[in-house]
Amino acid sequence: MVKIAFIGAGSYGFTRGLVRDILTFPLLRDAELALMDIDPERLEFAQKSVEKIVKLGNYPAKVVATMDRAEALRGADAVLVTILAGGTEVWRHDIEIPKKYGVDINVGDTRGVSGIFRALRTIPVMLGIARDMERLCPDATMLNYTNPMAMLCRAMQRETNIKLTGLCHSVQGTAAMLARWIGAPMEEITYTCAGINHTAWYINYEWNGKDAYPLIRKAVTERPEIYNEEIVRNEMFLALGYYVTESSGHNSEYNWWFRKRPDLIEKYCTHGTGWNPGVYAYILHSYQNREGVWREEAKKWFAAETPISLERGHEYAASIINALQGGEPFKFNGNVPNDNIIPNLPYKACVEVPVWASKRGLEPVVVGPLPPQVQMLTNLNASIEELAVEAAISGDPQLVYQAICYDPLTAAVLSLAEIKQMVNEMLQQNRPYLPQFKHFAV
Repeated sequence: MVKIAFIGAGSYGFTRGLVRDILTFPLLRDAELALMDIDPERLEFAQKSVEKIVKLGNYPAKVVATMDRAEALRGADAVLVTILAGGTEVWRHDIEIPKKYGVDINVGDTRGVSGIFRALRTIPVMLGIARDMERLCPDATMLNYTNPMAMLCRAMQRETNIKLTGLCHSVQGTAAMLARWIGAPMEEITYTCAGINHTAWYINYEWNGKDAYPLIRKAVTERPEIYNEEIVRNEMFLALGYYVTESSGHNSEYNWWFRKRPDLIEKYCTHGTGWNPGVYAYILHSYQNREGVWREEAKKWFAAETPISLERGHEYAASIINALQGGEPFKFNGNVPNDNIIPNLPYKACVEVPVWASKRGLEPVVVGPLPPQVQMLTNLNASIEELAVEAAISGDPQLVYQAICYDPLTAAVLSLAEIKQMVNEMLQQNRPYLPQFKHFAV
């Protein structure tokens, strides 16, 4: 019997989707599913939803729910992590404080000033989970879904010996979007995508073995509805020649070009059919209504008269676990240490590249150097993340400040003195969540 631990199982929608996928594999249908969360009510809903899936599928799986992380991890073969350190009541300050200084952020969960402070809060928690794994399930593989992906994985890869990779939807999601734009069936598309999480690039993208980039360029330049679907990313593609992963909302935060002036935000970041300017509003709504919204959604799901689909979805995690247990090998894009996989990015930095999962473990594919016009932005962000991880582990506020000094969006808007003032305010705001820091001012 395979044991799979879910840390942060109270994200019950995500948990039930992963469980549904896992149980479709014959090797995993009798798995022990250990659900762990710090919120007893959310944990109860997650347990009931997983038990419903098990019952509907007539699976011989075992479901255990606990608030004890050690109990969930003990003897596990795979560990899925979907946590939020501090909650949305802290996250809101990652957006609101920079906004006060003129740094306008859309999501704030990956990099830049907001992503770095999210990492500072979350890295101690993730290191705690990883060190528990070293003690309680040393042979297990962690599959991390928590952001900021690159910084969290880098910290654990640097400081612990566990086997892990980070998983994100953006690679397969963007690949499918590009296929739709050129009218290609996804099964006829092949590609190599590499870089860092949320800033990885399709180094090649082919339809039936032929370069599809001319078709993508034609679609972007000649069809307004396609240009408008991803304005920021399409502008980056037209300038740099390669398409980047993750949405325009995210990518507008990761560079100098789109959010440094109100007129540019209006032009590039508020229009288009695929734009979602309301991400932060949704977060605030969730914060203000956290006691009611998710309960109502859960009740609707449990009360649904129509049968719940048990068909496998498109998440990587289930296929990876199946492959690690001896099932069919599976190729995916994952977050791993840069052991010269991409030689023109920092050595050992966390990179997002093709990876094979099999009974042998996780084996990254050597990609080679990124094209120079995309390497420059990618390398800068990877280098900033290296410094931010060092700051998080050492508890040095000076390193936090220095990392944020080089953030493209922040540096495009603020002076060094203004950045220092903003960082000091954010350090004070996050004080209760930074146990590794002794000083909270630069």
